[in-house]
Amino acid sequence: MIDTTRIEIEQLLQKQRMYFNAGKTKDIQFRLESLKKLYAAILKFEKRITDSLWEDLHKSKEESYLTEISIVLQEIRYHIRHLKGWAKNDRVRTPLKLFPSKSEIVKEPLGVSLIIAPWNYPFYILMNPLVGSISAGCCTILKPSPSTPNVASVMEEFIRETFEDNFIGVVQGGREVNKILLEQKFDLIFFTGSSAVGKVVMKAAAEHLTPVILELGGKSPCIVEKDANLDIAAKRIVWGKSINAGQTCIAPDYLFVHENVKEELLEKMKQALEEMFGQDAQQSNFYARIVNEEAFSRLTDLLNEGKVRYGGIVNGSQKYISPTIIDEVRPEFKMMKEEIFGPLLPVMTFSNVEEAISYINAREKPLAFYYFGSKKNVKLVLSKIASGGACVNDVLLHIANHHLPFGGVGNSGFGKYHGKDSFLAFSNRRSVITSSTRVDFPFKYVPFKYFKFLKKVV
Repeated sequence: MIDTTRIEIEQLLQKQRMYFNAGKTKDIQFRLESLKKLYAAILKFEKRITDSLWEDLHKSKEESYLTEISIVLQEIRYHIRHLKGWAKNDRVRTPLKLFPSKSEIVKEPLGVSLIIAPWNYPFYILMNPLVGSISAGCCTILKPSPSTPNVASVMEEFIRETFEDNFIGVVQGGREVNKILLEQKFDLIFFTGSSAVGKVVMKAAAEHLTPVILELGGKSPCIVEKDANLDIAAKRIVWGKSINAGQTCIAPDYLFVHENVKEELLEKMKQALEEMFGQDAQQSNFYARIVNEEAFSRLTDLLNEGKVRYGGIVNGSQKYISPTIIDEVRPEFKMMKEEIFGPLLPVMTFSNVEEAISYINAREKPLAFYYFGSKKNVKLVLSKIASGGACVNDVLLHIANHHLPFGGVGNSGFGKYHGKDSFLAFSNRRSVITSSTRVDFPFKYVPFKYFKFLKKVV
């Protein structure tokens, strides 16, 4: 896979800007046809996509479909059904003081967008924002991650076969290519990745006053109360932590469990893991691998702290790390200071849920928050802990509902997408007032002869 050059990037951007300015993408029928072409292309390339995900991340075809392909297909269907309604102008009330005028909100595409995707869900996180960009009427430059080269290569072929590059184009390469891209002026940058790189993206975008949507990570906590259904909690927590070998931005990052039920919960979690992957997850076709040597080394270094209660098995030649539960964890541990982004689950205990709440609130706001317990405390806990999204008695599921906006808060990012929010993310909501010329009241004009009356109505 050859890196895209600066000249190629600049030429592609110029082509897309000219194509956008020609106005073709603003046509609703064009957008709908483009969404249908994208849908058909995904079905055509489905096997190639799942094969490349297996090669890069050891993802099974089942996991690839459920966590990547199916979500994008659902998103496209949803946009096709609702796009005409979303794109209509919204009439809003006009105050009497502005009579004789009418007011409306016009949704117009922002222009040329840049979507930079990470490696952990390299198809889904590249394609899902693209749906919003097409739906809103933008042109798009896509930047896949070089850490998943097989997926990146398939994505480039997939897009080139489906669309002209003056509408949607693909740029390949690593950090130097990202640097060149961020030097250009776009109308929107959509970035998914780490908070550290998100700051770099935002700083570069500020040079052109380019709006950004940042979907970042963070340490998403999970609380299990003593009155939780432990069988359900155990199964759902390890399911969410083991998908893609924990390389998920909204995976439960660490666990806070009530001291009275900790041992029982940990035992049930071990049982749940073995029910899913058997005695040796390395032999399972449903357990992914760590993406590269750098990530593998970082994760294995974290195993030096705390007490491994389950797992802890590594195989460098396969970049394999087993699902691992780590007990006797202290806040000063390295694993508690950075996003884990792997199959390691640190466990801490509390005697009163306020202890867990205080710990979480003393740190950056997470991308997701998970709570297992009875209904009586749900509102209280949710009201005290801020997060981009949350699940009660489950994990991850909020990302799969296109009726819900998805995004972070604070250090975990800002801006929302999915469903209608994706359409709005790539749109400018333009305020328009249209005034009649049949009547022209004198109140607003100098020298304000009727000021005393005007004060009563404004």
